[in-house]
Amino acid sequence: MPKTASSPGNASAAPAEKPQPLPFLLTSPQGEAARTLLSYVASLALSSPDAQLVAVVAAIRAARGGTGNLAGMDLSALRLDDARGAVEALRGLGWQMDEAIFDGDPSTPVPVTIPDLAREAGHPLPFGENVRSRVSGWTTKTLSAKPLKKLPPAARLAGAFLAAHSTSRLLGRIPPDLPEACRAALPDLLHKGFLAELSEDRYLLDPAVRHLAGMRPPTLGEHAAEPSTGDTKAAPPSAPEFQFDAGAWAQWKSTVTPALRRHVESVEYCAVCALRPERVAEAFMTPARSQFFSKNVKAAYGEWKNAHPDRGPLAAEFTVTFRSEHGHGPSYGQLCSELGWDLKRSLRGFIVRRLLANEWLTDTAPVPWTLRPGPAAQAQGIVLPKARGSAVAAHAGS
Repeated sequence: MPKTASSPGNASAAPAEKPQPLPFLLTSPQGEAARTLLSYVASLALSSPDAQLVAVVAAIRAARGGTGNLAGMDLSALRLDDARGAVEALRGLGWQMDEAIFDGDPSTPVPVTIPDLAREAGHPLPFGENVRSRVSGWTTKTLSAKPLKKLPPAARLAGAFLAAHSTSRLLGRIPPDLPEACRAALPDLLHKGFLAELSEDRYLLDPAVRHLAGMRPPTLGEHAAEPSTGDTKAAPPSAPEFQFDAGAWAQWKSTVTPALRRHVESVEYCAVCALRPERVAEAFMTPARSQFFSKNVKAAYGEWKNAHPDRGPLAAEFTVTFRSEHGHGPSYGQLCSELGWDLKRSLRGFIVRRLLANEWLTDTAPVPWTLRPGPAAQAQGIVLPKARGSAVAAHAGS
């Protein structure tokens, strides 16, 4: 829609600066954790959006140890249609919540105990404290986002699901576990400006809520459809989407060397990354594809590197910190996301390739999650406390 022309009195006024977009609240692994939280809540025997909203907030607070705090003002902030009914529904699942949540001081925290989250084996939300805290903050900010905060519970819950399932490019596919009550509320998200586009099974987040995106890794089809910013070279045909099979994944792991299997499982069972098994399986089982970098990507890299003169030491130091927390190296996406390099995927890939070529980083290609300081970084004293990944290197070279 064309904007109304400015009045003569404002004609000489300097144009307002375009506001800078807010940074993403979640990294890609944290977005994966947010999707795990929502899938867990969707799997519970709850039929009302009220109960599901309370479950989302309570579960992320209780994810570490099974007990979290919820106050009466938290229930009020959720603007539920039937708060007592929601709490009774959760009690019906065995969740323990004292009546003080209604009768006590609204600002006084009331413990909420969730038996599922107290067990050690088969924990549905195996998050580290940092991930738990970031996802909890994201949940609060998403449910109170301006386009959502005055909508009914079903619409706000739908907004959380769609934000979590969005890529950094704001693209999303409606998740199959979206609660049925939320589906009828999707047009409200479009009308209120939470979504910019909505089709039968796909959507686009509005740029105003870009910072809430769950950083879902794009599918191969989404990569192929991504605009190339002036690149007229046709994109290569995309490969079929990976189909995860738990049996095939277990069989694949049984055929690799013990050293590689230890590395695979350090990624698969990393409580900080909290990745889904299918994502890990795809990374290890799918053959690496040769990557074409257009002239536009290379030109964009030239501009980007001039603005990031410390990129080499910064990336190398990050891999040391990352490995100390995770026990394995970062992926290309994790490296760039955590360093705030919010760029198109092809440019991120080229950046990491240049860091490898210039020996700031090294890896054990094609084994994923093996980035670590390279010879140039080591010459500056940026080294790993221990020589992780040597066994993986031996496997890759055999």
